[in-house]
Amino acid sequence: MSPEFKVPKDIITVVLPTLNEEKAVGNVIQELLNTGYRNILVVDGHSTDRTVEIARSYGVEVIYQVGVGKADAIKTAIENVKTPYLVIMDCDGTYNPKDIENILRAALEHNLDEVIGYRRDRKNIPFLNRVGNRLISSLLTILMGQRVRDPCSGMYLLKTDFAKKLEITATGFDVEAEIVAQSLSLGKVAEIAIEYRKRIGISKLKSLKDGIRIILTMFKITWLYSPIFLFSSIASILSIPGFIIIFWQLYERYLHGEKAFSWGWTLLGLTLLMIGLQALTMTMIVLTLKRFERRLLKLRIL
Repeated sequence: MSPEFKVPKDIITVVLPTLNEEKAVGNVIQELLNTGYRNILVVDGHSTDRTVEIARSYGVEVIYQVGVGKADAIKTAIENVKTPYLVIMDCDGTYNPKDIENILRAALEHNLDEVIGYRRDRKNIPFLNRVGNRLISSLLTILMGQRVRDPCSGMYLLKTDFAKKLEITATGFDVEAEIVAQSLSLGKVAEIAIEYRKRIGISKLKSLKDGIRIILTMFKITWLYSPIFLFSSIASILSIPGFIIIFWQLYERYLHGEKAFSWGWTLLGLTLLMIGLQALTMTMIVLTLKRFERRLLKLRIL
């Protein structure tokens, strides 16, 4: 597909999850309209300010989400979207609607199920959020065998038919990580670099609380998609105290002689070390098989 190809903007719905975004919602919708997007769906989480009033004044569709939290807003959106593609975009002014065209172009050109907007301007992302995002990115890369640099991005495209098949169990801001994990397992995913601007208004993301929730979600996904990897990874940690105990006993024998040496402690250390090493070997085997499975899935998709 050539760069001159004009991306059809009527095949995509821009979804704006909102909750008390009266300071930003008008600017965001106006930018979208100026960029040529007419299919705009505001999914409101029962705001107590003028968010809904302002959104409706621009003539866009506004619906109230079923349930509470961002995850329920996204599930409500997926159920109501009629176009072949949808792009979810945080309604806080941080994302530039001009980037949607490149995201959609990539999806059409490579037949992708999800395209994540990779935030290249990291300075506007709070430090704790950057750390959490990096941890989740590393876990996904290890587990799924494909690097995803920005799994918690607030702008990403989904093929609508594919999105309707997702089983979203998250309840809050961890929903992006869950969607990425499922998309990596079941479909084709890519990232496109996008702009990330300073936020308008007060952030609703509680860095520590939501960061812990996202990490727990990743463990949940690991349990669902690779429980052997999860258990073997945990068990491999036993090799650390095993090595410490053996080193300690050898050091005591060298320093204080045979009387300071304990066969009981040594056997315990050897047992822990052997279990840990066997679990580590199992972890490596599982990772190899998962990546082989991923390659087979890509071949089937292509």
